[in-house]
Amino acid sequence: MLLLVGLGNPGQEYAGNRHNIGAMVVDEIVRRHGFSSPRTRSRPQGIFSEGLVEATKIVTLKPLTYMNDSGQAVGDAMRYWRLEPNEIFVLHDELDLAPGKVRAKRGGGHAGHNGLRSIDSHIGQDYWRVRIGVGHPGDKDRVTGHVLRDFSKADKDWVTNTLDAIADAIPLLFDGDAAAFTTRVALLTQPLKSKKEAGDAAPSTENTKEK
Repeated sequence: MLLLVGLGNPGQEYAGNRHNIGAMVVDEIVRRHGFSSPRTRSRPQGIFSEGLVEATKIVTLKPLTYMNDSGQAVGDAMRYWRLEPNEIFVLHDELDLAPGKVRAKRGGGHAGHNGLRSIDSHIGQDYWRVRIGVGHPGDKDRVTGHVLRDFSKADKDWVTNTLDAIADAIPLLFDGDAAAFTTRVALLTQPLKSKKEAGDAAPSTENTKEK
């Protein structure tokens, strides 16, 4: 069994925030893979769903402890299901990646992300994290407003494509192959070539036999 955590703040007023993109991905994975209907628990404190991804049981968690106390819910869930940190996968927003860029690895620091900082304090650093780029506003004084603001209409296409791509590629990460996972996401989210570009790039069929 593995635990998949989507970070964010609870409540409808935060649902569309950049800070909640981890929770958005969890919602898409639950939908795409036919998980059980989400249910709320008071202990561990969060919204949970469960299902199978290629025969592996997955439990999803969206903490109800607010971003800065995410570690409380994650730590309680880890102990409740008797998991090890390396069986936990955390999805979160990343300021230092361009919008739609995705990176994944096991272990590492929190890089100033308060949700990860809280998780580190409760379970250590040996868990998987998926960084989902939301871009940087360019000024550190604008960071809080940036992550607590909803995605704009102009963001809709790349956000939707990113959610779809991660939901498609997530089995690779559950197998422990972060490189294959990020490559698959990048492939699925690359801009479509125009017909002319695609035609120019197509190999010549001269002097080839039909099969």
